[in-house]
Amino acid sequence: MLPIHQLSLSLYSSSRLLIQFIQSSLNELNLTYPQFLVLSVLWEEDGLKVNEIGKRLFLDSGTLTPLLKKLEAMNYVKRQRGEADERTVHVELTYPGKSLQSKVMEVLGPLNEKFIQSTELDVPDLNYSLLNMLEHIQNIKKL
Repeated sequence: MLPIHQLSLSLYSSSRLLIQFIQSSLNELNLTYPQFLVLSVLWEEDGLKVNEIGKRLFLDSGTLTPLLKKLEAMNYVKRQRGEADERTVHVELTYPGKSLQSKVMEVLGPLNEKFIQSTELDVPDLNYSLLNMLEHIQNIKKL
């Protein structure tokens, strides 16, 4: 088996299991994992343009727009077209969207503890390595 195949299989399987692990708790809040990701980006920096959210999550607008519409229907975000350029759409958290962050952290906190305690991995180092790999893959794609 090629090293890239082994790596992709490990990442794919690990990612699916980790997402399922997180999703089981997000169900309590009626949130999907992709919705959680969008909200997480906005909790880090509110008032982003749709394309900026897409860049951070590696999602195109065709995938992102339905997520944002659903989050808007749930009253967690509001979308607003730019005055200077109507093609630009800004996304801001609503008050319920901002307050949801503490509820999500409360639900995911025990999972985080369980995960950290059950692994011998240095999670910050692993995350750093994965981010470096992501950057490397992006650079290869540009070639």
